[in-house]
Amino acid sequence: MGSTSDKISGKANEIAGKTKQGVGKATDDREMQAKGAVQEAKGKGQVATGKVKDKLKGAVDRL
Repeated sequence: MGSTSDKISGKANEIAGKTKQGVGKATDDREMQAKGAVQEAKGKGQVATGKVKDKLKGAVDRL
């Protein structure tokens, strides 16, 4: 995946995870809250991966 697609997928996962957590809290569904937290963390990791790819590309381009 490219850096942009990593960041877009990551943001989508963060939003979906936060939504799941909110629904889980509203319905007192601890499993959904946990799944939402995992999905949000996955999204944050994807965004971070995209940012690292951008930095590496920038460093290589400067060489």
